[in-house]
Amino acid sequence: MAQLIYLDGELVERDQAKVSVYDHGLLYGDGVFEGIRAYNGRVFRLEEHIERLERSARAIMLEIPLSSEELIEATVETCRANEVRDGYIRMLVTRGEGDLGLDPRKCANPSIVIIAANIQLYPEELYETGLPLITVSTRRNSPASLDPGIKSLNYLNNILAKIECILADVQEGIMLTNQGLVSECTGDNIFIVMGDGLVTPPVEAGILDGITRAVVMELAEDEGIRVTEKLFPITEVYTADECFLTGTAAELVPVVKVDGRQIGDGKPGRTTRRLLDRFRELTKSEGTPIYD
Repeated sequence: MAQLIYLDGELVERDQAKVSVYDHGLLYGDGVFEGIRAYNGRVFRLEEHIERLERSARAIMLEIPLSSEELIEATVETCRANEVRDGYIRMLVTRGEGDLGLDPRKCANPSIVIIAANIQLYPEELYETGLPLITVSTRRNSPASLDPGIKSLNYLNNILAKIECILADVQEGIMLTNQGLVSECTGDNIFIVMGDGLVTPPVEAGILDGITRAVVMELAEDEGIRVTEKLFPITEVYTADECFLTGTAAELVPVVKVDGRQIGDGKPGRTTRRLLDRFRELTKSEGTPIYD
């Protein structure tokens, strides 16, 4: 079955899904995007993802040519056309075709792309054995330079950090703020377990306010687990009882080693497993239906 891509109101085959070389999304990373998951024939937290997409677009004065309801309909249509039941959805809005100058006023028609496909960021065994991390030297963009609440197409900061992970033969790395405090990973938010509570960096640490992060915080509250958002140094990760990452593609993945230092007993901890089980249980039944 040929993969179909939603492109500006039409479903086109993958090799025909093309944008102009003058699109400012390509030339300058001028646009916004969301990564979304489908589970068991339902799109998980679709409304929250679209709300965040719209906030990002407003922040850069980019007018999305579809309403929230139309974006939901287009997402479901794309999933249905590709017979997706469990998969990953990438929704992009670019500034559209302009010229070689920076002026966004030259881009008259923003472009919308929706891709629905399969993804497995981490092998399933890592959810059982845990993930090793490093701390990368690339610092997270300062919120004073680029608001982390804007999920923009310009991900070079994260890509440079990802290259460091590749060279170190690990799949993820922790990025620090310019002050040397823990921010987030190249594509995931980070939590540590200290005693009977969770600790995670606040938005002002330059993190993306992740949808999965918010879900895990909700689940922790339901489980009676205290969650604290605060700035902390990398040494608190080294000495944590447990550590895990959250993200749309990653879901909730345990961390067992950071910079060669074993976290806790070197195995996914009880709190991490408890929250992962709750998260996977939630995704089985919650979401926007794809099929009637």
